[in-house]
Amino acid sequence: MRTARITYRVCNGKSPIRQQPERNRHHGGMSSMKERMLAGEPYIAEGPEIMADLDRAARLSERFNTSSADDPQGRLAALRDLLGTLGEGTWIRPPLYCDYGRHIHIGPRSFVNFNAVFLDVAPITIGADVQIGPNVQLLTATHPVEPEARRAKWEAAQPITIGDNVWLGGGVIVLAGVTIGENTVVGAGAVVTRDLPPNVVAVGNPARPIRSVENAP
Repeated sequence: MRTARITYRVCNGKSPIRQQPERNRHHGGMSSMKERMLAGEPYIAEGPEIMADLDRAARLSERFNTSSADDPQGRLAALRDLLGTLGEGTWIRPPLYCDYGRHIHIGPRSFVNFNAVFLDVAPITIGADVQIGPNVQLLTATHPVEPEARRAKWEAAQPITIGDNVWLGGGVIVLAGVTIGENTVVGAGAVVTRDLPPNVVAVGNPARPIRSVENAP
């Protein structure tokens, strides 16, 4: 496999990332694609480790998404098996779609409404008392802008962090590498391409703060 330099122009508007595949210091060879993925380096989604993790998440997601409303404990058990962390009193309404599941960490007393899409190639960290509306997408994955590298299936990811007591309205999209500060409200349909500070109301595409939460009507 060739190891050409790859340029990533991350969707959150931060500086382009230029990286080359590096040699594994311990083994003298190329790092596994899973190691590269977890390190936030360019990788290709192939190999037995990645495929096994994707299959695991697919099975557990199906178990959660098809669970009976008459069996809330079974539904909760499926969710705990799928996610990396599920805080006490947190609830997610199915269906939920994710890549790996175990890279999703949610604090206590949070709520996620129907049809969430959490692409957790990199960690997704959601704080306490967070409200997430229906059809929200948290997308840690990103791809090269160079057509040749993209055709060769290289990709990368950057983490997403949602602070305590944030409210994401229905249909909000949060892109790779974004942090949203505590108490912030993001209006329905907004596309969050850059970090948002704490204690603001933000709307639009791209999302921009329009007032503080103290001044909201």
